[in-house]
Amino acid sequence: MMDLQRVNAYMSKVEESEKNVLPHEGKRLKTGLDLGTAYIVLVVLDENNQPVACEKRAASVLRDGVVVDYSGACRIVRELKEKLEERLGEELIDCAIAMPAGTESSTRTHQYVAESAGFEVTNIVDEPTAANAIYQISDGVVVDIGGGTTGLAILHDGKVVQIEDEPTGGTHLSLVLAGNYHVSFAEAEAIKQDYARHKEILPVVRPVLEKMATIVRKYVDPSKIDTIYLCGGTTCLTGIEGIFEKVTGIHTVKPANPFLVTPAGIARNCILSEG
Repeated sequence: MMDLQRVNAYMSKVEESEKNVLPHEGKRLKTGLDLGTAYIVLVVLDENNQPVACEKRAASVLRDGVVVDYSGACRIVRELKEKLEERLGEELIDCAIAMPAGTESSTRTHQYVAESAGFEVTNIVDEPTAANAIYQISDGVVVDIGGGTTGLAILHDGKVVQIEDEPTGGTHLSLVLAGNYHVSFAEAEAIKQDYARHKEILPVVRPVLEKMATIVRKYVDPSKIDTIYLCGGTTCLTGIEGIFEKVTGIHTVKPANPFLVTPAGIARNCILSEG
């Protein structure tokens, strides 16, 4: 079972590190690069995996986990890295990256994006497994819903036994909102991210959320799994856990800030190089 209090306390530090460089131990830093469909995020941890600094930027350089604007991705990662290095007063070298399951053929492109900014990629993991570096559950299913995909990792005795990923994510919610409110995609994104409007928009996007939950139900046996753990930017939507619970019949939980869970977990998977 996930220690929700521990996870929330840790993630509040990651969130704080967006504004302030946090005190850290050791001389070497670990970076996690999350190339997402809606955002690119860099999280920096110290040798003891404590949050140090974080930068993110909205971007549309990926689609369903695949880089579609290579030069744009390289530019944004380089700029975020330079901003972090300016804040920290030191160069960032070691970096981990993560991929949605089923997009392994694009791994090399993600690696090239990181290397173009001056990173040395020391580890590559799948996104739900990265999230579990934060959750640290031994049994259950971690569901990571980003802008483009719904990914899941089924864990048993602390080991990932199955990974799945399908192309339905937050982008699809925004498209539905844009059509419903007759606004641009950018305006729909803003509506989606406005917590004050979540209760209003939940009935509008419910069919898409039910489709995401159905994806999970397809792969998860309720007789073997007792809890679903949500993460990813799309799961920030208030009430999403109730829909997942109703569709799957499985108890569903999420931390206070599920958006930065995967980027922080990627950073925890960074291996410090020799030297």
